[in-house]
Amino acid sequence: MEKVRPRLDEPPVLAAVGMGVHGPAGHVDEFLLPDLWQFHLYDYEADLRVDGTGHAIRPGRVSLIPPGTQARYTYRGRSPHLYVHLRLASTGTPLSLPLIQHAGAELTALTAQLRQALAVWPSATARATAEVWAALWRVAQLNPARVEGRQANASSAHPALAAATALIEERLAEPLTVPEIARAVGVSHNHLTRLFRATIGETVVGYIRARRMERAGHFLRATTLSIPAIAAAVGIPDLQAFNKTCRRELGAAPRAIRATQPAAQ
Repeated sequence: MEKVRPRLDEPPVLAAVGMGVHGPAGHVDEFLLPDLWQFHLYDYEADLRVDGTGHAIRPGRVSLIPPGTQARYTYRGRSPHLYVHLRLASTGTPLSLPLIQHAGAELTALTAQLRQALAVWPSATARATAEVWAALWRVAQLNPARVEGRQANASSAHPALAAATALIEERLAEPLTVPEIARAVGVSHNHLTRLFRATIGETVVGYIRARRMERAGHFLRATTLSIPAIAAAVGIPDLQAFNKTCRRELGAAPRAIRATQPAAQ
């Protein structure tokens, strides 16, 4: 087994969080967890076989092993690691990730998240769950994760694309230009345009407009913010332009969209 397909749309359910230490050299452990995923961050060298496929364990590598999967560890000495045993959602969007990979530049942050989960487990399960869920998403971004049966999404297809979409989310209320975004993420204007078209199927400008309107629709339907405040919050402070964009993208004027929602209690 080389790939796994976790679903991370919902928080995991934790069964155990701990620091494991195995060994000595030459010792072999072979086991499976029938109903639980195994999430490990290693600080040792060993050999691992998962359903017959060999993997090298090295310090700084992280693995995610599905339930009911046979794992065979052959240790080379004292073998400490952080581990989490957990249940993941059975519905949602499956990702395709390497079963084991190096944490690279994310190692320090990933270690901190898992150590924090360990520190509060089991007295503060909600906090531990939040730390582990965030760590799982950090692992999902180590490798260009493919959404099963579809193109990669914006956050996983290319580092520059992920950086661009994050910058857009952070600065939706501000003026944004494609050259400015491209410079900020370290690619050319044309290359960024190609990335958006190939992965999202949209121009950069079209994507920004869609995100602004999605946020505007949320504010109109779910909040009591004034329409001028909403327009400013999504980067279209000109009310005439905001009105026109709402009609074109959301199918109705802002007041009409708001009027369709139930009155606040």
